[in-house]
Amino acid sequence: MPTVRDLEGALYQLAPKHLAVEWDNVGHLLGDPDQEVSRVLMALDITEAVAAEAAAKGCQLIVAHHPVMNCKWQQVQTVRDDTPQGHLLLSLLRNRISAICMHTNLDAAEGGVNDALAEALRLEDPGPFTDDKIGRCGLLPEPRDLREFVRFVSRCLGCGGVRYASAGRPVRQVAVGGGACGDYADAAIAAGCDTFVTADLSYHQFLDAAGKGINLIDAGHFPTEDPVCGRLVSYISQCFPEISVEKSTSHREVIQYYVEGE
Repeated sequence: MPTVRDLEGALYQLAPKHLAVEWDNVGHLLGDPDQEVSRVLMALDITEAVAAEAAAKGCQLIVAHHPVMNCKWQQVQTVRDDTPQGHLLLSLLRNRISAICMHTNLDAAEGGVNDALAEALRLEDPGPFTDDKIGRCGLLPEPRDLREFVRFVSRCLGCGGVRYASAGRPVRQVAVGGGACGDYADAAIAAGCDTFVTADLSYHQFLDAAGKGINLIDAGHFPTEDPVCGRLVSYISQCFPEISVEKSTSHREVIQYYVEGE
């Protein structure tokens, strides 16, 4: 059977470590590198529910997009059972479940997060539009009305709700940035895009959209990154046909939406 180390090596072939941004923490973050692996669970995040699912299914490894530890938004200072992160990490260790996380390197990688998002939105000839290769831009087969395209994005990605701002332009050349990529809006404009699909946009970014001449669509963090999970399941299965790989059924969009009249 392949080991955790073997799977990390294969994932780095897809998403090389050098593509990760400086502050990021990627690769094999938890567990024994020499542990043999027969079952893998794939998820965007390693949550308590995902850890419990992996244990129940007898998985030795979780492959995730977001780092489970030592990242800029949640650094590990203690590992204690009476803290949320400590309890999660100890639960994984007690069940001998390792964690491999491919984050901004997977955002930038060919075939990674943003190629999966571009494919889901049917963009033609997508390519990078930033120096760090995070994000893609491509063309729709034909121009579309913005509201029509917003509905299309929502249906393709299974969004619970979509926020958007119009610059009064039809949609044809589209930039995508899975997750929190609002800082790339100016790069999308410089690349000649009329529309940018991303997540976690601020009020002021929406406010400035019309003046900058770009349609903004916030389709949510989870929906814009989730398409890569299926790709990773297929990739690992092709690299290691002798092991079982499946996408988590317990991890889903954490944000819920209330709509007046429902």
